Amino acid sequence: MEITKRVTFIAKDDEKSIAKMKELLSAMVKPSQAEDGCIFYEIFQYENNPRKFMAYESWRDEAALDGHKASAHYAVYKSSYEPYCEKKYTDELEVLG
Repeated sequence: MEITKRVTFIAKDDEKSIAKMKELLSAMVKPSQAEDGCIFYEIFQYENNPRKFMAYESWRDEAALDGHKASAHYAVYKSSYEPYCEKKYTDELEVLG
């Protein structure tokens, strides 16, 4: 079953944190898109709130998502983002079809 998630990040309120969050999240796009089972993966930064980022991702199934979470680029992001992030939350979206 296809899995679609929307992950929202709020960077801490300083220029360094905003820039670092953008760098870390942007570095995830190309390698994630190249993974087996990735249907869609993009990062968006809100124009009206530059501290707010959204990762929108769709995976073929749970195994593809698990593979993503086991990747080297995911490990770099996971071990690096917390000092720059004030809040993170995830919404799993139901796929109809």
